[in-house]
Amino acid sequence: MNVQVTDSESATGTVGEQFATSLKPGDVVLLYGDLGAGKTAFVRGMARGLGANPEDVSSPTFTIVQEYATPSLTLYHVDLYRLEPAEIEDLGLDEMIFGDGIVAIEWADRWPGRPRAVKEVRIEAVGELQRKVTISD
Repeated sequence: MNVQVTDSESATGTVGEQFATSLKPGDVVLLYGDLGAGKTAFVRGMARGLGANPEDVSSPTFTIVQEYATPSLTLYHVDLYRLEPAEIEDLGLDEMIFGDGIVAIEWADRWPGRPRAVKEVRIEAVGELQRKVTISD
């Protein structure tokens, strides 16, 4: 388990960038945290670490799934916040997670069929700007 405390959105992104260097095609990253905790900032850092343009990364709250091309794979950024369980089943997450990209899923606690082999990232506010980022396999 890796635990870090950050003091800004960009620092949370840097943790995501460093984390991304350990990822490989087929990895699934489940993100947990309250609204505004920094989940999208973390994914923005992941995109930068994988070679995608971090400026393209935005919250997929309304689009549900965003895709970011990197030199070697696709980063799928999924947000389950607005979805009911039946809608989640219809998303095609199985095809994404068994593909050759990396899948990062915000509000992963809403996904009843999540696989066992995942990496989990929990982001908690511990102050106005401070975030505790806990990464586990």
